[in-house]
Amino acid sequence: MHDGVIKAVLGPTNTGKTHLAVERLCAHSSGAIGFPLRLLAREVYDRVVAIKGADKVALITGEERIEPPGARWKLCTAEAMDRDADLAFMAIDEAQLGADRERGHVFTDRLLNMRGREETMILGSSALAPVIDTLIPEAEIVTRPRFSTLSHAGPVKLSRVPPRSAIVAFSAEQVYVVAEMLRRFRGGAAVVMGALSPQTRNAQVELFQSGEVDYLVATDAIGMGLNLDVAHVAFAGLAKFDGVRRRRLTIPEMAQIAGRAGRHQKDGTFGTLAGEGAEFTEDEIFAIEEHRFAPLDRLFWRDARPRMDNLGMLIGDLEAAPHDDALAAAPEAIDLSVLKILSSDPAIADTVRGRAMVKRFWDVCSLPDFRSLGADNHARFVARLWQDLSKGTGRLGHDFVAGKIAELDQTSGDIDTLQGRIAAIRSWAYIAQRPDWVLNREEMAERARAVETRLSDALHARLTERFVNRRTTVLLRKLGADTGLLPVKIDDENAVQVDGEEIGKLDGFRFEVDPQARLETRRLLLAAAERHLPGLLQRRAEALISDCAADAPDDAAPVWQDAEIVWRGTAIAKIEGGRRLFGPKVRLDPGLSLLPAPTRARIGEALTEWLHRAISRDLKPLRRLADAAEDKDAGPELRALLIAMVDAGGVVARDLSGLDALDEAQKHRMRKLGVRIGALDLFVPAMLRPAPLQRWTVLSALCGGMKRAVADPFSPARDADGPPPVGYRRAGPQHIRVDMAERLLAAAHERRARWAGPPRRQRSNRAAPRTPRFTLDPTQALSMGLTTQSYAHLLRQAGFVADVPPALPDRMFGPPAPPRWHWKPRRRPDARRPRAGPSKPGTRTVPRAGNPFAELAQLLP
Repeated sequence: MHDGVIKAVLGPTNTGKTHLAVERLCAHSSGAIGFPLRLLAREVYDRVVAIKGADKVALITGEERIEPPGARWKLCTAEAMDRDADLAFMAIDEAQLGADRERGHVFTDRLLNMRGREETMILGSSALAPVIDTLIPEAEIVTRPRFSTLSHAGPVKLSRVPPRSAIVAFSAEQVYVVAEMLRRFRGGAAVVMGALSPQTRNAQVELFQSGEVDYLVATDAIGMGLNLDVAHVAFAGLAKFDGVRRRRLTIPEMAQIAGRAGRHQKDGTFGTLAGEGAEFTEDEIFAIEEHRFAPLDRLFWRDARPRMDNLGMLIGDLEAAPHDDALAAAPEAIDLSVLKILSSDPAIADTVRGRAMVKRFWDVCSLPDFRSLGADNHARFVARLWQDLSKGTGRLGHDFVAGKIAELDQTSGDIDTLQGRIAAIRSWAYIAQRPDWVLNREEMAERARAVETRLSDALHARLTERFVNRRTTVLLRKLGADTGLLPVKIDDENAVQVDGEEIGKLDGFRFEVDPQARLETRRLLLAAAERHLPGLLQRRAEALISDCAADAPDDAAPVWQDAEIVWRGTAIAKIEGGRRLFGPKVRLDPGLSLLPAPTRARIGEALTEWLHRAISRDLKPLRRLADAAEDKDAGPELRALLIAMVDAGGVVARDLSGLDALDEAQKHRMRKLGVRIGALDLFVPAMLRPAPLQRWTVLSALCGGMKRAVADPFSPARDADGPPPVGYRRAGPQHIRVDMAERLLAAAHERRARWAGPPRRQRSNRAAPRTPRFTLDPTQALSMGLTTQSYAHLLRQAGFVADVPPALPDRMFGPPAPPRWHWKPRRRPDARRPRAGPSKPGTRTVPRAGNPFAELAQLLP
């Protein structure tokens, strides 16, 4: 048990955490730092060697081990750290990776158990603070602010990316495409990927740091602490494949990468590449700029010291649940998956007996899957390796390992071939580092490193050749080579280019030839386009099908515009009426005729499913009514009324609805379906929004109904012009939305109830009380945009009757009295209005202009 100081240094990128850890390492007599990437370990190793000397510093990673006999300062990857080493100083970098699904349990173990005699340092994001308080209460937490400001700069085209920028992509193919386009636009770019050897990576970084090129194209590996003079970080996408599925980056991942922009006191910016269909949300921008992320409440944990008595006990301990609420059982990593697959084979399980063999077998199963083959394929490779390690001397023969390394020592082939060989040689470099697996470890490890370096250099040369020798395709054209060799691409404006020359545009799935293409090359370029267009269109079709899925992001999904389905700004299908309102059909645009018939059928099915989901979502209130109308237990009267409401868009006049034929149970059922029974109308409030009404209007017109206008939702009242829009009723010379009309009528009835007062017991010898008269304030109606004339018309529709105010006597002046209303419900829709009492001739005064009560009085009969 060490009694040294434990310090957690937390904060965003560019806070000098790693620099502080290196200073503290060099200040102690011995120490080690664990990093998430071997490239970062190699970078810090070179810095410490410059301070302490090569004979005092060790580099220990899975594929590379430089360990002089007297080494006292060690730079390692997290997996290669010896947590039990007796060193004065120990540190773990990027400790928040304890929440990573694949490697999180490794970082959690180092955080909990790695300790230095004198000092232990935990470096990571501020989100770690709560979990450190819980798991390591004795740790001192120090928060460091960022040295510079990080701000969002918005999307920018690749041709206009500012100098000293890093473009981050999430696949090797995307890295190559972006680098090649930068070569055309800006003269070249450096490339940094995890597949490159440290020497090649350093050479590429030096191109950028020295200013020989102004752009760097990299994978998300630069987010883990690689220090570069980058002023702007542009994301070529915001999604990546994490080994299980393709998903959007988390906000901490975005911030980790974007934080590479800005060095020391220089401010930095971040954004996306325009035209890639990826944009930051406002919440993501705020969180990245302000460095505010959701705190981590749990880290992934797995028993780092499982019992090795037998395979069952080993697997049981590896799958055991943690005993602390701040820890969560780690998802099954690939090493455990391989262990379980091989343990299920009796032929292999019989060879694993005793603690020593179980430990050895677990070490073999822990071989990283550098080739990304998946658990099943990687298990076959491990099984072949175990056959040799479990027999005879228990070591791989010199000739066998040398032969495997020699097989990969070939620098010919294309980029993909070289990448595959680099991944394979990394596996053998890892194997060669184990002295208990390989005879002549030093020699085999040196051979593996040399082959990896040659393959990486060949890959670098192949990339350079592609970027520099672009015009070699011109020679192919002059020699009459196969047109399929000519490069074809689509730029940000959807222009199809062959050998850098635009020959047409791809509008959705419709290819239109540019009439200005040069005549001497037109036929050859068109032939090349015809060879490549099927592949381009197929990829676009797959993207469309993916965007139609239920789990696709809303910003990528198609858009319903009137009777068309639009995707990425282009109409790709029309909506046609079906046999039922909620069963429309999809007719694909003729531009999709270039696609194979099976692909068109898949697109049609995907669009139909997407359309039905959109209808179920946007017209959910009407769908409930339609479904209830099919229930025979509802009764014929209620079913007829519900069908009428569906056909009318959710609004039916009360006097035409047949409501009186319903019993109280049926009315209660209507209310549960979301129908509001008003004084003048029956309506569904959820259908009064513009989006549902727009959808219903389109579907109704497609099914043979008359298309009606949809009013502005911010105008409750509007001047009458033709028939009322959907959801409105006529009120004199204006239209008013039915829910607003019901609100005014409810206020009028409330006013009537207040004037009437509580009911009083009447004596038999007295006459019946007179119907109460009351005044109404038109202010609320005026605020809705109604005129007094329209307001009076609406009140009369609901059965309110006004009495003409008496005229002022002669020689008396003043504003006229407001009209007094009373309610007289009609028995029939065509019942006559009650007449107002006559006024005395010659005694009525002229109302004052501009008075709303006076204007209302003038409209009375």
